Amino acid sequence: MLVLLFIVAIVVVILSLYRTHPEKLEEFKQFGYLGVFVISIILNATLVLPAGNFVIIAALGGVLPSATLVGLIGGLGAAIGEITGYAAGYSGREIISRRQVYYRLEKWVKKWGALTIFLLSAAPIVFDIVGLAAGALRFPFWKFFIATWLGRSILYLVIAWAGAMGWEALLNFLG
Repeated sequence: MLVLLFIVAIVVVILSLYRTHPEKLEEFKQFGYLGVFVISIILNATLVLPAGNFVIIAALGGVLPSATLVGLIGGLGAAIGEITGYAAGYSGREIISRRQVYYRLEKWVKKWGALTIFLLSAAPIVFDIVGLAAGALRFPFWKFFIATWLGRSILYLVIAWAGAMGWEALLNFLG
């Protein structure tokens, strides 16, 4: 519940900042595509603490010339960042929190493999537990990486294009 409140707080702060100072969004341009890549790596390398990467990707998709490049570069950075979860799971099961959700995800990875990883990496949820499960199961790294990259790229393309097409629409919708 605290994690959800943290994410909502980040979104509200960024949207409020944009509403009162829209010129601040333009400052994201200075990061460029390299910034998209580095930010995606860093914000996806955090285990179990989701950061505001979706809002940042949407903002960069809105201010950089190509939302498509933002999505693809961000997806690659995200896949590289998600290696931390895989490596943590691979290093030992002792660090993994044994909760029901972990067992369910582990079962899905065993049964459907790369399809589970792809689908869950394309969903805007905390993906770290899937990485932990894949690593703990010794799922082939290259399959994990490709499935994660494809899924995150699709998700980030959608987010970047949403930013490119509609900060104003989103703000109007939220009031």
